[in-house]
Amino acid sequence: MALRDEQYREDQLRNRIAELPAEQRRVFHGRMARRLKDPDNYAVLNYLFVAGLHHFYLRRWFRGAVNLAVFLAGMACLLTGQWRWGLGLLLLITLIELPALFCSQCIVLRYNNDLAESQLAETDLSQN
Repeated sequence: MALRDEQYREDQLRNRIAELPAEQRRVFHGRMARRLKDPDNYAVLNYLFVAGLHHFYLRRWFRGAVNLAVFLAGMACLLTGQWRWGLGLLLLITLIELPALFCSQCIVLRYNNDLAESQLAETDLSQN
C-alpha cells in the first residue's frame, strides 16, 4: 500500500511541476537532476545491508554510521574469537535491515518525492 501512496504522490508532484512556468521548470529540473537517487543503486548497496551503505546513499548519516559501527563491532568480535557476540551483532543488524531490502523501491521513491517537494518549495520561493 505504501508504494501506491508514493506513486500517487509522485503523480501529484508531476502535475504541480507541469503547471510551473517554463523557467521555473528548468530551474526545478536542474536542481533535481543532481540530487535524485536511483532505486537500483540503493538496492545494490542494500545487499550489503550489514554495513549500512544504503543509508549513506540516501544521506542518512547517523543511521548509516550506526549500522557500520555495529557491523564493525560484530566483525571485530568474530576476529577476536568472540563468535557468539559477533554472530549476534551481525544477526541483529540483519534482522533490523532486512525489511529495507524488500522495500527499496518505495524507500527511494519516498526520498525522491520528499526531495521534489522541497525543491518545488525552493523554486517557488526563489521565483517570487
